[in-house]
Amino acid sequence: MNTPNAKQPERIPVRVFESSALASAGVAAEIAALIRDRAAAGRMAVLGLATGSTPQGVYDELVRLHRDEGLSFRNVVTFNLDEYYPMQPEELQSYRRFMREYLFDRVDIDLRSTHLPDGTVPRDGINAYCEQYESAIRDAGGIDIQILGIGRTGHIGFNEPGSPRDSRTRLVHLDKVTRMDAASDFFGERNVPRTAITMGVGSILDAKRVILLAFGEHKAAIVRRAVEGDITPSVAASFLQQHVSASFVLDPAAAAELTRYKTPWALGPIEQFGLAWDRKSTRKATIWLARTLEKPILKLTDEDYSEHGLQDLVTARGGAYNINLEVFRTLSTTITGWPGGRPSDAAPGKAGFPKRVLVFSPHPDDDVISMGGTFIRLCEQGHDVHVAYQTSGNIAVWDEAALRHADFVTEFLQAFPQIGGADAAERLESSMSAFIRKKRAGEVDTPELQRIKALIRRTEARAAAKYSGVREENIHFLDLPFYETGRVKKKPIGEEDVRITIELLERVRPQQIYAAGDLSDPHGTHRVCLSAITTALRRLADRDWMRDCVVWLYRGAWQEWGPEEIEMAVPLSPEELARKRIAIFKHESQKDKALFPGPNDPREFWQRAEDRNRGTARLYDKLGLAEYEAIEGFVRWVPSASDGSVADGLMGARNALTLSSPTPR
Repeated sequence: MNTPNAKQPERIPVRVFESSALASAGVAAEIAALIRDRAAAGRMAVLGLATGSTPQGVYDELVRLHRDEGLSFRNVVTFNLDEYYPMQPEELQSYRRFMREYLFDRVDIDLRSTHLPDGTVPRDGINAYCEQYESAIRDAGGIDIQILGIGRTGHIGFNEPGSPRDSRTRLVHLDKVTRMDAASDFFGERNVPRTAITMGVGSILDAKRVILLAFGEHKAAIVRRAVEGDITPSVAASFLQQHVSASFVLDPAAAAELTRYKTPWALGPIEQFGLAWDRKSTRKATIWLARTLEKPILKLTDEDYSEHGLQDLVTARGGAYNINLEVFRTLSTTITGWPGGRPSDAAPGKAGFPKRVLVFSPHPDDDVISMGGTFIRLCEQGHDVHVAYQTSGNIAVWDEAALRHADFVTEFLQAFPQIGGADAAERLESSMSAFIRKKRAGEVDTPELQRIKALIRRTEARAAAKYSGVREENIHFLDLPFYETGRVKKKPIGEEDVRITIELLERVRPQQIYAAGDLSDPHGTHRVCLSAITTALRRLADRDWMRDCVVWLYRGAWQEWGPEEIEMAVPLSPEELARKRIAIFKHESQKDKALFPGPNDPREFWQRAEDRNRGTARLYDKLGLAEYEAIEGFVRWVPSASDGSVADGLMGARNALTLSSPTPR
């Protein structure tokens, strides 16, 4: 456990685990201990439960404990935080359905002991119903452990900004940001209910123990406000500072903005956190100082370091002059116009030039969005470039686009009757139209509609790859099975996903691999796809070709690597940036308005990519390096001997000040 120092600004206990999987297992273990203790005493354990992607790992681990270790839920009573209103219990987005699928139907709990807000209560009966819900919690003896997530506005449950501390279970109006975040589950913001029933802040604070989980970079900023900021109704989670037994459980990404991770030197000697002034920590601190003072690295002085809490760094590394030169040279060496190596690098018996390069793309457009300039350059510089599209991306196509393509096929076959099949195509289009007219938000498409959408994404990906310079025979579509549910909710990674990945790696035997390290993907597809790759690479570790294989991780669709993390920076000229944009435009179904654009970012993906690439170039320029139009950044994945989680190989991506912190077990 990370024990905060008394000088730290954290106003609530925080535990940071090495990965979300370990964090979920730790929370599940605490819940299981409560259940067993209460069972031994002949008493009921009362749990407050949450929904959404964050607690899924906890529920999976509880199910495993039930299946493998005999954990019984016969003595468990549950109360859920919230439910959309109105909402039928069998709807795909219903939290009652969520809880049954993820927990209740997989353990031996008595369903009569489970309680969830009812989204079908008549409007004029809601107040009385909410009072009954509160009474039921009191009659059960109060909640022993309350599990929470946190929204990007700081809401807990559906207690939006402005919710008072003493609020109880009630009907609330949903904030626009909350509705945007939920849009993917409802296939569009317009389908998200505007109201919900939620337990109040006061209801939550009544629980004997509260555990808030947060995972991912996109939660880091609000976690810091809730943990280190003032208590305010504008961030409902900040009220947990007043609870006698509340804690935050985080992964390193969600903890990244906390002072002891972002700028630990501000709290005193970094040795108190088990850190030392090595090259990585020095690089991070120096870049932070340069950005804070808006000065180039080589112009930083001893006084600059000393006045900003970095006296120990100056003492440990021999003064500002030496530190500045070391960090400047390190950054300079990251810049290369030859990501695959130069022709002069070729040497007998070594991976020289040209290289076999394999680019993995989780969705059919991540390759060109996140590393399109590097992708094009690798092809132009003569490398044998392969691209593998890991999923079909079929759920991200508008129904109207699928109908337009079906209409095209029908018109084409009618124009050329000698080809045959016009009647079949017309019947398909007709059946699709009938299905779409009565389709509910989030309803799984028919197999035919899923296939048409997959083909749209496939042809777009092929066009973009060929435009970038990839040969037809080097374009691979993996269609990993975990993705093929027809829903936003996916299956866990399975053996078949890994097998398909291994077969491609064995066939190509790449000397360079590029994969998406953009783990802020709000739907988790990037994380699962990276797990498939890293699991496959570990199994192939003894292959001869693996000795020369280097794995680079890219970002761009959701977030960018910081200059303190980048290990390879590929500069792009204005012309190359324009070519990258055209490659992205080949994905016409994602143009203008993507079906799943991610939370609270109105820009198109090509705009995000260009803004981030230009932003990285501006940062390098401000730090005193050469001025470029744009830069694509990469970090190197290095396998470790830890638990095998996705995050464990991001040694370059995660600076030492994050990963070297103690890990709870």
